[in-house]
Amino acid sequence: MTPSLALNLALALLLLGMAGWAVLVRSTQAAVIGFMVFGLLLTLAWARLDGLDVALTEAAIGGGLTGFLLLGAAVRLRSVEHRATLQAPGLATRILAALAAGSVTLLLAFAVLTLPSPAPSLAPAVAENIAMTQVGNPVTAVLLAFRALDTLLETLVLVLAMLGIWSLADDRVWGGRPGFAIAHDASGILHYAARILVPIGVVIGGYIFWIGADDPGGKFQGATLLAAMWLLLVLAGLRDAPRVSSQALRLWVVLGPLVFISVGLLGSWLAGSFLGYPQGYAKLMIVTVELALLPSLTLILGLLIMGAPKREIGR
Repeated sequence: MTPSLALNLALALLLLGMAGWAVLVRSTQAAVIGFMVFGLLLTLAWARLDGLDVALTEAAIGGGLTGFLLLGAAVRLRSVEHRATLQAPGLATRILAALAAGSVTLLLAFAVLTLPSPAPSLAPAVAENIAMTQVGNPVTAVLLAFRALDTLLETLVLVLAMLGIWSLADDRVWGGRPGFAIAHDASGILHYAARILVPIGVVIGGYIFWIGADDPGGKFQGATLLAAMWLLLVLAGLRDAPRVSSQALRLWVVLGPLVFISVGLLGSWLAGSFLGYPQGYAKLMIVTVELALLPSLTLILGLLIMGAPKREIGR
């Protein structure tokens, strides 16, 4: 057995083990931690499969921000978790759940085993037309050229999700700050970590964003890392959460989608189709969209984690 095969088998077994742990463990918090570890292991698996863009996305969003959201939900549910565990499901419910889970597993296995060989792929079409986009990263070409409308709609969904969370705020704190006030402790570990990690994280996030046009990376991965650095500053008490009524905040949130739509309309005029790119200007227009989306996505992802406003203006 080669070292590479041994590493792949070990990684597969760890993935299965962590998946089972996240499903079977009784504690909600332990299940969420298992999910986050599973996401990190899945990042390594994608890297082993040479899917570096997917690996970066999984590390940042799948195991990172999603795990953060689930961990926050687990903390809020801690008061009712004990009562929920006392209401154990009956034997019939357990059997039905096991049969349903087994059926889904068998269907997925059947779907994988019956895939055509070679698998259908649009990769040749992307490779044939990527020169028109003037970018070297095929993932960026797909997201912002070949299926740019999907990317625009995904961005708008994030904005709507943020507005939906804000709408859950009580009327008396509407327009205030999300989250609770955090006291600044200059001798605390979070203060030290923020001072050390945030400058490094900002540089790495900017680098991951900038190389996304030609190498694995891009706006979503870079924005996720920048949002994490912002959240670290807030948790350390070095910065407070912004007021959701701030006009500057709202402007930066909608800047990316507005520029994206404007570039699409410009394409209708110059190239004859919405989000079409005229010859010779594709990379310029793609980079313009990404530059505008970076601050918007950073703010949106951070605000999604912070949640609805909880403090009145001035507090």
